[in-house]
Amino acid sequence: MAEDNAVSKKTSNVDLALYECAIGYALFTVKRQSGGISLGLKEVASINDDLAKFGKMVELKSFVPFRNTGEALANVNDISEGIVPEYLKSFLDLNLPKTSGKKSKVVLGVAEAKLAGSLRALYPGFDYETSDTNHVVCDLLRGIRQFHDKFIPGVKADEIEKAGLALGHAYSRARVKFDPAQEDRKISIGLASLETQDKQLNANYMHLINWFSHEFPELAKICSKNEEYPKLMLLIGHKASLTEENKEALMAIFDNDEDKADAVIDAAKVSMGMDLRDEDIEIIRGLANKCIANQNARNSYAAYLEKAMRTVAPNLHALLGTIVGARLIAQSGSLVKLAKEPASTIQILGAEKALFRALKTKSNTPKYGLLYHSSFVQRAKTKDKGRISRYVANKCAIAARIDCFSEKPTAKYGEAFRQQVEDRLEFYNSGKKPAKNQDVMDEVAAFLGGDDLDEDAEDDDAEDIDMADAPAEPVEEKKSKKDKKEKKEKKDKKEKRKRDSDVAMLDSPAVNGDSKKSKKKSKSKATESD
Repeated sequence: MAEDNAVSKKTSNVDLALYECAIGYALFTVKRQSGGISLGLKEVASINDDLAKFGKMVELKSFVPFRNTGEALANVNDISEGIVPEYLKSFLDLNLPKTSGKKSKVVLGVAEAKLAGSLRALYPGFDYETSDTNHVVCDLLRGIRQFHDKFIPGVKADEIEKAGLALGHAYSRARVKFDPAQEDRKISIGLASLETQDKQLNANYMHLINWFSHEFPELAKICSKNEEYPKLMLLIGHKASLTEENKEALMAIFDNDEDKADAVIDAAKVSMGMDLRDEDIEIIRGLANKCIANQNARNSYAAYLEKAMRTVAPNLHALLGTIVGARLIAQSGSLVKLAKEPASTIQILGAEKALFRALKTKSNTPKYGLLYHSSFVQRAKTKDKGRISRYVANKCAIAARIDCFSEKPTAKYGEAFRQQVEDRLEFYNSGKKPAKNQDVMDEVAAFLGGDDLDEDAEDDDAEDIDMADAPAEPVEEKKSKKDKKEKKEKKDKKEKRKRDSDVAMLDSPAVNGDSKKSKKKSKSKATESD
């Protein structure tokens, strides 16, 4: 009973209730019981379904409708983001009672917690309760929503329902249309479609080569590109029909390679393959046409994915390329999640099974995941693959954050990062020292900023340039003085240790001898007593 009274006392002091619906804003006055006793939680919940009793609890103070659907949608968008719309502000300015000081006991019940926080900043003279902090507010708004057509004059229940349905569709359509998180999802879908197309295309190429090799087995050795094979098959058909007249067409397929065209004609004359029937050749032609169509579709998917990467993540695309960058985004889930990941996680992204297996067996953890397919890791020496993958992961983390949070998309940072990785590879191979990261970032920022840089940034850049152009002699002089000082301190410490050891050697024999004798005597006494 004590707990119920405490809850009732805590959750009963509500004076006004703000109700937002699809047709406008309404402000209700919450009545008190006779004798000045506040409304209790159980009492409000019990009479929510009874209009006669609930009508005595609340009273409509004012109502303002929306002028059109566009105005309603704009107000809903602002409220969902915790912003007080101007239309609502003018409505509250006219209808809220005047308060004196911050210690007023007038409590306004609001459904949205974000809206309550914004209203508190505009109207500090009120106390605010929401559905999360006060159960009476939740029950009051539920009852108002149930009987709103009875409280608001000239409004029917079906009209409010239709308006709410239309507003809900418009709000959802706008959120889906302008959701920035949807942009990187098409990269994941495009990558999955491209990989599926590659698998199917490779299977069709393999079947085509195996099938037509019964007719012309030597063609597979001459043709090294899969996309050229179906075109050659459609041109050749039966190998016996291939003559010198087809040389120009063969050269067009082989990119004007006359040697390959002559090799195909010569191989057809002495081929060891069997002669297939016409109906077999027609079936193989159908498979060749399918391979060409699939190859064209695959090329369109690749162009779409590259365009999406250039739009969504230009710096990541400039650093890693289309496929590896898209795989990182797809593996992490979105560009935002990838931007929040540290470089150490990006380095082993895609090698989770190997990581957990290494942790379980207490063996060496993997050095790279999806980044293994990067051209930088492939070109690095075996001993440098781990170091270069860590460096590439570091640049990927920076590039992803720039792509995700920058207002003006640009690929300049990605191009600079790519050159940095190239310089680091050169450093591992030849020892040539690369440029400092801060210098590279400042150079790109200065190139992109131009006149938009503020005065402080321009002053900082000028100081950096002056410091970079200054002669290196003072720095070397400081270093030499520092080295001399360190050498002198080391020499003094060494001489001090030597003096201490000499003194200890002079004093130690008698002391050590006495201590050893005393120890031996104590041991002998202990053995005798035993």
